[in-house]
Amino acid sequence: MTDPRELRTDRLRLRRWLAADRAPFAALNADPKVSEYLPTVLSPQQSDAFVTRAEEHFNQHGFGLWAVEIRDVTPFAGFVGLSTPRFEAHFTPSVEVGWRFGIEHWGRGYATEGARAALASGFEVLRLEEIVSFTVPANVRSRRVMEKIGMTYDPADDFDHPSLPEGHPLRRHVLYRITRKDDP
Repeated sequence: MTDPRELRTDRLRLRRWLAADRAPFAALNADPKVSEYLPTVLSPQQSDAFVTRAEEHFNQHGFGLWAVEIRDVTPFAGFVGLSTPRFEAHFTPSVEVGWRFGIEHWGRGYATEGARAALASGFEVLRLEEIVSFTVPANVRSRRVMEKIGMTYDPADDFDHPSLPEGHPLRRHVLYRITRKDDP
């Protein structure tokens, strides 16, 4: 693994975003089930802005959120990758591993497979010391992926997401961590 701009696993190709990804990504982001633990579904314009930010992150940092192709299944399934949180909290500055897939691709291990590749790139290529991930406490699916990839949870790290207003039902977040020495 020498190039953090594209990764391959047994079933996945993690690559930079293409113009053709924007429409299926907008559809994914408009799905209330996919956005259940996000503040809102995204409009097509908000979805496009997300892709633009993801590409700008790659250009600025040399790593980012990859679009995911599933070999012999689909040319676009969602994203997985590394990013820097755009807010301040007790654990920032940091690098986060994250993912979002269309519901038709849930439960097949793609998020786990892609996140493992992202961690490997973060530790082996980028030489990061620690990678974090966070979500709302009720997001059991994402928390399970975090645990499968070797991340650990400490309730002392729970935090209120500063981008969400006081009293918002999704404001409270759990934080998972993994260090280079802990990576299996």
